[in-house]
Parts: sequence; C-alpha cells; structure tokens
Amino acid sequence: MSAGFSGSVFAADEVKIKEDVEVIEVRGLRASNKANINSKRFSNAVIDAVSAEDIGKFPDSDVGQALGRVPGITVGRSFGQGSSVSIRGTDPVMTLTTLNGQNVASTGWYDQLNIDRSFNYSMLPSELIGGMEIYKSTQANLVEGGIGGTVIVKTRKPLDMKANSVFASAKSEYGTINEEVSPEVSALYSWKNDEETFGVLVAGSYVDREYLRVGTEADLDWGGRSSIQPSSFLQEQERTALDATFQYRPTDNLEFGAHILSLELGADSIGANMYINTDTDWGDGDSNCQKFNAAGVCTLSVTPESDPSRVFFQNWARKGEMTSDTFELNAKYEGEGFTLEVIAGNTKAEGGTQMSANFGYGWWGDKFNQVQWAGTVDATGKQIDINGRDMGFGIDQLDTTVGTSQWTGIQGPNSDEETYVQIDIDFDLDLGAINKFEAGVRFTEHEFEKSQNRAIYDADKTNSFNSSDLYSGTMKLGYDEWTVPKANLDAMIDGTLSLVDKFAYSRSAYGKIEEENFSLYGMFSFEGDGFRGNFGLRYIKTDVTSSGHVIDNSPADDLAINEGWSTGVSSIKDSYSDVLPSVNVAFDLQDDLILRASAGQAITRPSYDNLFLSSSAGYPDDRGGNEQITYGNPGLLPMKSSQADLSLEYYYGSGNLVSATYFVKDISNFIVATTEVDQQIGVVNNDLDTPADSWIVNNYQNAGGGTIDGIEFQINHAWDNGFGLNANYTYTDADAPAEVYTDNIGVFTESSKHSANLVAYWENETFSARTAYNYRSEYMVREYGNYYGNRMHDDFGTLDVTLGWSVNDNIALRLEVVNLTAEDDVQYGAAAAGTEVKAALQEGNPIWSFKGETTYKLGVSYNF
Repeated sequence: MSAGFSGSVFAADEVKIKEDVEVIEVRGLRASNKANINSKRFSNAVIDAVSAEDIGKFPDSDVGQALGRVPGITVGRSFGQGSSVSIRGTDPVMTLTTLNGQNVASTGWYDQLNIDRSFNYSMLPSELIGGMEIYKSTQANLVEGGIGGTVIVKTRKPLDMKANSVFASAKSEYGTINEEVSPEVSALYSWKNDEETFGVLVAGSYVDREYLRVGTEADLDWGGRSSIQPSSFLQEQERTALDATFQYRPTDNLEFGAHILSLELGADSIGANMYINTDTDWGDGDSNCQKFNAAGVCTLSVTPESDPSRVFFQNWARKGEMTSDTFELNAKYEGEGFTLEVIAGNTKAEGGTQMSANFGYGWWGDKFNQVQWAGTVDATGKQIDINGRDMGFGIDQLDTTVGTSQWTGIQGPNSDEETYVQIDIDFDLDLGAINKFEAGVRFTEHEFEKSQNRAIYDADKTNSFNSSDLYSGTMKLGYDEWTVPKANLDAMIDGTLSLVDKFAYSRSAYGKIEEENFSLYGMFSFEGDGFRGNFGLRYIKTDVTSSGHVIDNSPADDLAINEGWSTGVSSIKDSYSDVLPSVNVAFDLQDDLILRASAGQAITRPSYDNLFLSSSAGYPDDRGGNEQITYGNPGLLPMKSSQADLSLEYYYGSGNLVSATYFVKDISNFIVATTEVDQQIGVVNNDLDTPADSWIVNNYQNAGGGTIDGIEFQINHAWDNGFGLNANYTYTDADAPAEVYTDNIGVFTESSKHSANLVAYWENETFSARTAYNYRSEYMVREYGNYYGNRMHDDFGTLDVTLGWSVNDNIALRLEVVNLTAEDDVQYGAAAAGTEVKAALQEGNPIWSFKGETTYKLGVSYNF
C-alpha cells in the first residue's frame, strides 16, 4: 500500500547509512506509510520507497506500476505490464536499477527491441521483493549510471525474519479483452536455527498469462501508400522466478551470505494485421481519399460499397524467451570502530527470438479475394474511426494453400553477462561534526553480445501448406474485435522450419561490447546540532572494446546479404574516466520542519546500440528505400549531469507529511545520430526497384546538452478512523536538444510535463480498501528503430481499486482491479512534415491506438 509514499523501511546495506530511526513494526496500510515517512525524515539523501506491508502484500502486483505511485516517477507500459521507469522527466535509460545494490543482466525476447541498459521490470514478481528504494540525489557510495536516479530492489533475508515463516498464494487474472483466466502461484519459506546464526530462505513464483492487445495501426504499406492496419497481438507470457538466500553469522561481528536468483520468461507470440488501403486500391483505380495531411498521408477515406477495395492479411509467429541468473557471495565484519564488506558475483542473461515466421494472404489466391473493404476511415483525430464492413472472416475464406514468407526465418540470440567484485569499508570518526568515513572499490567485467542467424531455404522443397493446418480456433482482430482465424504458432514455425536447409550466420547483425569498469569512492558523513549529511567523490574509469564485422567488400557466402561484410571480426578500443562529486545536507529548522539540499554529478553510459561497430536495418525486407547502415562509436562519452535538489518537509501528527521539492539537472554529452541518404558503401542494395549502391547511413557522436527542472508536491495524511489520503504532483520542464532525435522534437524520451497520483484508503483489523488514480501527460516514445519509430503517447490515466479481507491471522483474500475505466492507449505521430521520420509519424497521424482493458485479479494467500 505504501507505494508513492516517501521514505523507506529498508535501510540500504550497500550504502551503509546508519540513522537514529525509530523502529516501527510494519502492519497494515497506515503503519507502512508511517514507517516510510519516518525513514525519510531521518535520511541524509533524497529518497523515496515502495514497501510491502507484509510478505506477499506488495502494493501493486505489477512492480513497475507500484513505482509509478512515487512522486516524480512515471512508468512506460509494454505488452500489458509496467516495463520502463522514468524519474523526474529523464529518459528511462537514465534510470539505474540494481538488485541489492548490483546490476542484473537482461536481454530482450524480441528481435526488434532496442538494445540499451534499461531494466525490464516485468521480469520481477512482486512476491519476491521486500521493497524498493529510489535515490533521486547522487551519493558517492551508490553505483554510477543513473542520471535520473537509482532504484535499489531489495530481497528478503532469513535472519531478519521469524523462523519457519511460510507464505503461499494463488491468484487468477481475467482481462476484459482476452476473456481468459490466467493462473499465478507463489510461495516462500524462511528458516533459521535457534541460535539465529544460520538461515535459509527459498521463494518461487510462476505465472502463465495470455495477453491480448487489439487496436488499429496506421502505417504506410510497403509501396508507400496510405493504409490502416486493424491488428492484434497475442502473447503467451510464462514467467518462472526462483530465489534463494543463505546467511551464516558465526559471531556477532562476522556474517557470510549467498544469494541465487533465477528468472525465466517465455514470450511466444502471434501477430495479426490486415492492411486496408485508404487512397487507391493498391495503386489501381481512382483515389478514395477525401483529405490528405501535410505529410501526404490520407486522413479521411470513403470506399463505396459499389467498388470495394482488396485487403492483405498476415500473421507473424515468433518464439522468444529470456533467462537471467544471478549468483552472489558476500561477507561482512564489524570490528572496533570499523565495518568491512566484500561482495562478489556474476549475473548472466540469454534471450532473443528463437524463430520467426510470416504467412500472408492477398487477392492473388483462390478464396481470400472475397474479403474486401468498403466504408469510411476517419484519421483526422488522435484515434482512427472505422465505420464500414465487419471485416471478420472464417478459415473457409482463406486460400486453400499458402506459402511462408522466405525473407523471414530469423533467429536472434543475445547474451548479457557481468562479473563484479566490490569492497567497502567505513570508519567511525570523532572529528568535530564529521563522524564517519566510507571508502570502497568496485570492479566489473561486462559483456553484451548479439547475433543473428537467417534461414536458407531448400530450393527443392515446395513452399506450400494447407491453410487448414496452420489455424486452430478464432481470435479478435482490431479495435472493433472482428473475429478471424487464430494462427497455430507451432504449426507455422514447424512448417517454416521444414523448408529450411540450414541457418547461416549474418555478419552485419553481429556485435559484441566488452567493458571493464573500475570505480573508487570516499565519503564523509557529518552531524551537528540541527544538521546532518554527507559529502564525497566517486572516481570511475571504463575501458570499452567493440567488436564486429566491417564493410570491406568481401564476397557473400551462403547468405547473400553477407556480401560486402568482412569474414573476420574487427575490434576497436577506447576508454573514459571521470570524477563525480556529491553532497547531501539536511537542516532541522524546527522539530517538525526539515530543509534538505543536495548537489552532485552523475553519468549514464551509452546504450549498446550506440557502441556496436556497424549494423544494418531494413534489409532485406518487403519494402524499398528503408535500407540503413549504422556505424557505432565505442569512443562515445557517457552523458553527464550536474544536478541539485532543494526540499522543505513538514512532519506533523503521527506519520503525516507535507513536502515540496525543487530539482534541476543540466545534462551534457548527448548522443546524436547523424543521417545521410544516398550514400555509397561499396555494396549493391538489392531491395531497390533498380538495384544500386545507395544506402541511408547513420553515425553517432556526442553533441549538445539539455536541462530538466521541476517541482514535486506531496501530502500524506491519515485520520484516526482508518481513512487515509496520499497525493503527489510533479511538474517537469525537460528540454533536450532537438537534433538528437530524428523527429526533431526537443523533449526527453518518455518525459511527461505533468504527473500525479491520488490514493485514498481505509482499513481496520479485518478489511482494507484502496483506490488509486495515476495520471501522466503526453510523452514521446522512441523505439524499434525506423519502422515503428518516434511517436507521441497521449495523456494517460488509470484508476485502480484494491480490496482486502483478512479472514484470520493466516489467510487473506485480495481483489485487484487494474484500469477500471479501460483507458485506451493512444499514440500519434508528432513530428512536423519533412522531418527524417517516415510520413506516417508526422503531422499528428494516429499511428497506434490500442483498446483499453480492465484486468481483475483475485487471490488468496496463506501467511504463517
């Protein structure tokens, strides 16, 4: 329940801030708030937190959504779950997320996802988490990397819990669009001996969830013609998480520990979309368009019943997965006036697209030409209004046979691995106001590797399959939920594989980034009459090696697109270093009034996509003119921020708070992509109507800077009758250099100018109820390269309701309703006509619109 309430009930071991904090047993919504506020009051840094009132009682079952309740934090949703976190208007890649203070390896499951350093929160089950701390100010003993802030995810430890603690839960989820019930189970057991010197905690979670997204896209077709695409995306999300923690404390001064975390996400998916031309009938006949926008895209079309137009329907089938495994050893010794900690571990992730296939139907077959469109398409607003024929069809209307698209058939394995060692020591001091000195050293070896294998098909095998063998059942298509045949994912994948002679390694798609990171810090803490704080320096040094194939006009091998790319792998090395200062101070103006100030510098390292030596995109595919070669730059410097905070906090009553915080960030070393068209690289582009050595070439460089400033307001108030109210509002003015982005819009990615939360709750010893409204204003989304590209997400607000019933001391029931008002997901092209993004992303064209879904989650838990 305490999401969105400042402070933290969990002291960050890795930052070792020892405060004189009143100990509060966390039970219930109000007590959780009170503990969080108490911790904020006595902290040195600017922090907020999300905490569970008890095992299995995280405020939101979606970890990302729980973070979105915190002041200044906005969450980007992907495939039905909170996946990315933006702090105070910064790009999500500027948010550093750690597990117990260390990085977690992560890859994507999808071959078109951006490759960056951001963390996917949908991998984390809330039942395994004890809490999360959000550091918004810099501090010398925090791992570097988060200009926006640092999120520390905390797991539980057995010696901190009662012996033989048992938790088990079962939950079912129902969505109003998919109309399927999905199961979720989790369990935890914690044991320690009578002497409390040895303890073991094991926990696990399993989810088998089918997610369905329906809506309308408005991209151009492969011939550059105006069209809309009623679409659906169905994904089988199977997530398994296992966690084990061991603690051994042979003496009061010495402790050893081990932590193991294993995460696995299965993400097989089916995509379905129907192309409906809104101008001509695929280039034939007169135009049906009544209005074009300034970018030349049709925004109002009327196709008469007397002359219907042909349509194209396709299915994408993808098998994808991701695993992430972390193993860590740690030791801690408390001596006379000092504490020494050592941590060593490894985190490794593997994932990506295991196989993809595409099947399409048009007007050239024996049956599907019967499916035709007539009606009105109005794309003059932010959402497309389709008024015409019901475009649903049955399997008997599909062509008798169909072939697989042999320009697909891709395997895209990625891997991410980091090995780390960290040593921290702090000394108690008696130097006037200075009472502690902390120092530490950290070394990591990090490697990210991407590759791609493309199918080479056996020319002697017939590319023809019975449509009846490729489909089973029905599914919904588009915003209007037309009924169409449901693709059989296994049949489509297996059918495509049956034609494959072998898979060939794609030279242009390979890339490996190796980083050696060294950091060293020193930090003093001080405390006097009415003030306290810390100041320090953190030194960082990074050696980068980028490896891949380069263009040297080597001949092709079995794979034609390898023409021009070197047979051997080349490497380029570079390095950078920096010193990052920080200071945090809190003044007790009165017993209940605190003035807090902080200043410092922070960095965010370049995304891996910016560091790969070279890569190609849009080649080969089903459209011409989008073939790109991108040259990365391992010599790029990290983005750097000089930032400050100033807050006034008034504490009153029993755990109540009113606060206001001003923040400012001045960010330099933005990474700019320069683009040149019709460039000759020595390789023929066969996707063009007339093959020629003509390519779009991108390069990366550091250039320009941006500023962010804003203010956060927060109030937490609880009455004695069980009611409580928590509200926060953040205004962010975030100006980024427009030349950084191909859309030429000078705002940070996923930065909302306005965000707010309003949470009202009531509880007694048996029942609890919470209503939470979360709002954020419009924001830019930039992903998937040029195909989906840069678009504006309209303002978005969700109303969630949670009801709880403690049946007895051990058994509880919980009903969670997410997006009660079924708010639609609306996105449109915000770039001006003539910018480098494609025409469908210009002049307000409603590029994406997905139907809002209300999700009901009913669960029962046992806690002993």
